[in-house]
Formats: sequence, C-alpha cells, structure tokens
Amino acid sequence: MGTRHETHDGREAHEQQTAHDGHGHGGHAHSHAPSADADRRYLSAALALLVLYMLAEVVVAFATGSLALLSDAAHMLTDAAAIALALWAIHLAAKPANARLTFGFKRAEILSGLGNGITLLLLGAVLLAEAVRRLVDPPQVEPKPVLAVALAGVVVNVAAGMLLARANRTSLNVEGAYRHIITDLYGFIGTAVAAAVIWATGWMRADAVATLIVVALMFHAGAGLVAQAGRVLLEGAPDGTDVEAIRAHMLEVDHVRDVHDLHVWSVTSDLPALSAHLVIDDECFHDGHAPRLLDEVLECLVGHFDVDHSTLQFEPASHAAHESSLH
Repeated sequence: MGTRHETHDGREAHEQQTAHDGHGHGGHAHSHAPSADADRRYLSAALALLVLYMLAEVVVAFATGSLALLSDAAHMLTDAAAIALALWAIHLAAKPANARLTFGFKRAEILSGLGNGITLLLLGAVLLAEAVRRLVDPPQVEPKPVLAVALAGVVVNVAAGMLLARANRTSLNVEGAYRHIITDLYGFIGTAVAAAVIWATGWMRADAVATLIVVALMFHAGAGLVAQAGRVLLEGAPDGTDVEAIRAHMLEVDHVRDVHDLHVWSVTSDLPALSAHLVIDDECFHDGHAPRLLDEVLECLVGHFDVDHSTLQFEPASHAAHESSLH
C-alpha cells in the first residue's frame, strides 16, 4: 500500500511504499480456509453427482407427469450450472493481476454469485406461473415413482451438500452453489411429502403446493445472493463492518488527530480493503516518526478488524485547505 507524506504547504515530500500481507487476528483467519484446489475437487465431485441424477430425474418426471419432480430437475440443472460457473470463477480468480486488471479476476466469484442468484429468481418465476396453473387445473400424477425418485434425490443432495460444506463458503462463489444445493434438498423433501399425500389421499394439488414451497425457497436464496453480490459490486462496507468503530480505533493511536475520507469495501468475498486520510501531528513529518506511526495504524486495522489491504494518506492539519470538495 502507499502512504503519502506531505509538507505543511501540501507539496509531496516523499512516498513510502509498504507491502503488508498479514493475517487478521479476529473474525476469520484467511489461512485456515480450504485451498482453491480443494474447492475444485469438492465442486467437481458434487457436479458429477448432480448431473447423473438429474438425467434420471428428467426421465421419471416426464413419465409420471409430476411438475414438482420436473421443477426439482430444473432446479438441479441450475445447481449443476451454478457449480460449473463456480469452477470457472475459481479458474479465473487464480489468474495473476496485470497492468489493466490490477486485482486480477478476483471479482469473478462475485459475478458468479450474482449469476446464481438471478438464475434462482428467474427459474422461480417460471415455476410459480406453472404451479398456479396446476392449482387451478391439476393433472394426474403417479405418486409411487415420484416418491422413490424424490427420496433418492434427498440422498444425492445431502451428499453434494456435504461436499460443498467442506469447501470455502466464505467465498460468495461457493456459497451460491451451496445455496442451490440446499434449496434443492428442501425441494426434494417437499416433493416426497407431496407424493406421499397423493398416494394416501389422491389429492393431486399437493404436487403444485410442493412446487410453491420450492419457489418460495428459491426466491429467498436468490434474493440473498443478489443482495450480497450487489453490496460488493457497489463497494459497500462488508457485512458486520462498523466504519465508525474503525475510525474511533485509528483516532486512539497517538499523534492521529483526525480521520476523514474513510472508505471500506470488499474486492472479493475474503479480501476487505480500506483507504483513509489521516491528519497527524506536524512534528511527525520532521522527526522521522511517520513510518512508526504507519506501522501502529496498520497493526490496529489488522489486529482489530482483519483488514489486510489498506491505503493510508498522512496529512498535516494545514492540508485541509487543499482538499477537494469530494473529500
């Protein structure tokens, strides 16, 4: 990160570049997260499970006329697409930064999470329309094969969910795929219950009711993913971040008189970033204390807030007259 030191009249005196790669002591420790290679193995295994089962489910859905089973198959297709997208995002994120993309493709996983969320919302809308139609005019459904396939689907999704739960779910990319799987698991449970109700009572509308429950879950998961991705893309403060608490901690460091133009955002799910202008005592620019002060502020940010990437500008009090209106 760069910390610019300025003289009293605002002219730049010198620049000190400090590389800081420390790991935070609070919240979460990045070094304990599963590696990208491990994530790829877990995601690939889950993808294979889902694709094989989805093909079998589509055949049974058309043979029995079950919309709930077909909606589960369609959702499983989005699950497979979500995992494939997640794998591609991991591949992109591993690419090195360059002069045009100075953070590399780190935000590929955010775009992947956004795509997963939008897919859930769109598919939910399509299934909602069909479920309402079938509530009005319910078709005949063969419950026994539907029940068997749904119960098998529960097993497959539990296995896939366990694989993804072992991956790095602090990544919105992986979390998006995981939410697809969990929503599908609930859908299979609902389909199994609907099939049992039809088998026991002959009430065909149970199939559409189960679909409506799945749709509600899809909307909930999809809206959450879109909101999380939107926060990152709009460079909002990460969830749980108290910007005023960060400001207060920096002001507690000796010789720091004011903190302004403070921004906190996320480059990607597990890479929070911060920039700020700090007004410090004038003598710090003359007695060589500024570099030590920089270390103290960075230690505060990493130790208390797990912010590894910070850009700080030190200013004398007289510099306020040179600040633009944007600050």
